[in-house]
Amino acid sequence: MSFLLGPVSGALVAGGIYYGFSNLIQTRTKQLSTDQSTLLLHSPTPAWISTYPSPAASRIERKPFLSLVQAGWNEQLEKTFVWAGQADKHVSNAAGEFSHWVGKMLVGKD
Repeated sequence: MSFLLGPVSGALVAGGIYYGFSNLIQTRTKQLSTDQSTLLLHSPTPAWISTYPSPAASRIERKPFLSLVQAGWNEQLEKTFVWAGQADKHVSNAAGEFSHWVGKMLVGKD
C-alpha cells in the first residue's frame, strides 16, 4: 500500500497547485474586465477615437520632380527594349544581304 502513497500525494499536490493557479487567473480576469468596463464608462472620449493614425493615402508625399524623372527613365527603357527587339530583325536582314553579296562575289555574277 505504501507504493500508492507517493503517486497519490503527488497527484493531490499537483491538483491543489492547478486549482490555485486556475482560481487566481479567473479572479484576475474578472477583476480586469470590471476595471476596464468601469474606465470605459467614465472616460469622456474613448481613447481609440483620438489616437488612431491617419490613413496611408494621406501620408504619401507627392513628389512631382521624382515622378517626372521616373517617367523619363521608364520611357528611355521602353525605347531601349523596342530598339533591341528591332535590332535582332535588322541584324538578321543584314546577315542575309551579306551572305547574298558574298555568294555573288564568289560566283562572279553581278
